[in-house]
Amino acid sequence: MLTNPVVLFVLGGVLLVGGAELLVRGASRLALAAGITPLVVGLTVVAFGTSAPELAVTVGSAVTGQADVALGNVVGSNIFNILFILGLAALIRPLVVSQQLVRLDVPLLIGTSILVLGMGLDGRIGRVDGALLTAGVVTYTVLLIRGSRRERPEVVDEYDEAFRAEAFRATPAVTRTGPLVDLLLVVGGLGLLVLGSRWLVTAAVATAARLGVSELVIGLTIVAAGTSLPEVATSLLAAVRGERDIAVGNAIGSCLFNLLAVLGLGSLVAPGGIGVPAGALTFDLPIMIAVAIAALPVLFTGATISRPEGAVFLGYYAAYTAYLVLAATDHGATAQLALAMGWFVLPLTLLTLLVGVVRSVRRRGWNQHD
Repeated sequence: MLTNPVVLFVLGGVLLVGGAELLVRGASRLALAAGITPLVVGLTVVAFGTSAPELAVTVGSAVTGQADVALGNVVGSNIFNILFILGLAALIRPLVVSQQLVRLDVPLLIGTSILVLGMGLDGRIGRVDGALLTAGVVTYTVLLIRGSRRERPEVVDEYDEAFRAEAFRATPAVTRTGPLVDLLLVVGGLGLLVLGSRWLVTAAVATAARLGVSELVIGLTIVAAGTSLPEVATSLLAAVRGERDIAVGNAIGSCLFNLLAVLGLGSLVAPGGIGVPAGALTFDLPIMIAVAIAALPVLFTGATISRPEGAVFLGYYAAYTAYLVLAATDHGATAQLALAMGWFVLPLTLLTLLVGVVRSVRRRGWNQHD
């Protein structure tokens, strides 16, 4: 039974999601009990905890020599987080983004994405690169904590209500048990993540071999979507509840964590670092950078990711995935899809974004003069 790749993948995904849930719940309770504010818990423990599956899969695949899965998982998860998760969340409820911290995160995400591309130009993200990225996540966390002290009261209240309730939702008997149970949740969650990542990577490699496609493509699509399920649940639930800062902050924060901590630690533990195929340099990494730039509208006060824009995000993710599948199977429609995206869809979208930015700037100027 456990030799079937489909069964292994499903079971691995279930263990990853369950492990992330236990880890986030236990770590959130411990942090709140230690006096850390819900805002900081939400921006660090929860955002990082939802990326724990990516960390487990990337480190596990890097150690076992499946570097393409490791890289594909990080790049694919970032593309998935912005295009699919934010797109779907915006369809549920337009995302009005006003959080100061997000306006710091997006430029950092764009800069870090470009940095990772530069690191990979020699065909490998080595251990020195990994050490720099890992140091970056420490700096990023410090910036988050400092920035949270200047956050607006309504955003602080939003996180306080959301994460204090989430962290302590349990039976009274469990709550009375105290830190010991919370610590066991953290340890148990980590154990499930390790086992789930092992099964998921094994299934991914077997699937790639069976379908005759590269491990990079499997990492960019199936594995990336599977490990991003905690982010999907967190952001969509936040959008339904109207907690729109949380919906956006979780997705963007997880992208940064993927690049800095997940890819950084993966490069440190992988023998010789993580290899970067030529295809990733010329296509997937540039797409990741373009997707990060597509999140720029959140930089503007009162910016809105509307339902039509959410639909565009989802459409781009569908087109990107279709291109990967068609290219992997040498389908004849690959060239036509690339031509349509390069000469019509992408320029039209860039023009629309530019018009939206100009209008936003003018609107702000008029409001200031009034």
